Amino acid sequence: MAVPLYQAKAEFFRMLGHPVRIRVLELLQSGPMPVRDLLAAIEVEPSALSQQLAVLRRSGIVTAVREGATVVYALAGGDVAELMRAARRILTEMLAGQNELLTELREAEVSAQ
Repeated sequence: MAVPLYQAKAEFFRMLGHPVRIRVLELLQSGPMPVRDLLAAIEVEPSALSQQLAVLRRSGIVTAVREGATVVYALAGGDVAELMRAARRILTEMLAGQNELLTELREAEVSAQ
């Protein structure tokens, strides 16, 4: 029996649900990067980065190409970069809404005194 689309989407978002994986995807938006550059930018243990890169590779969201002794990672498609940009826009709107609410609450508190 086929997995329902909503369940597949949930699995996809669960796969994205790790800060190191999100950071890798953000970094790869500007183009392919060797592992050493990812390590320098993310500042996690090499084994932790390796584990998270493996998850992204298995999911097919990133590709890995060996160039000599170096492994270079890249986004598998442009849709991933668009997803990251959309997430940033959504978060920005959510935070702006929270700031507006906070301002209203503070104003209400001042006028209640």
